[in-house]
Amino acid sequence: MTATPDIETLRKALKRVADPEIGTNIVDLGLIYRLEYANGQLEIDITMTSPACPMGDLIIDDIHAELERLLPADIEVKLTVVWDPPWQPSMMSPECRGRLGWQDAG
Repeated sequence: MTATPDIETLRKALKRVADPEIGTNIVDLGLIYRLEYANGQLEIDITMTSPACPMGDLIIDDIHAELERLLPADIEVKLTVVWDPPWQPSMMSPECRGRLGWQDAG
């Protein structure tokens, strides 16, 4: 039986998932709002940089693929796309803001 990875391990794995339009990972972009084990499943709340994001389905598929590599088969993933609060550049990590030229985003 595969051990259940801790949240930090999962967060690191999600850094391998990029928003293809921006070329930056979804963790540093600030798209992961919640990542926790609850009720016998992994619950994830994510957002997109825009409700009209054309890459949303691809990002979601990539998240599932990355997590399937790590999680035991008995752990269900409940992924919810949320729009509140709306994503803003200030949600990016400082390093990400710097790479993308958003130094003044606060």
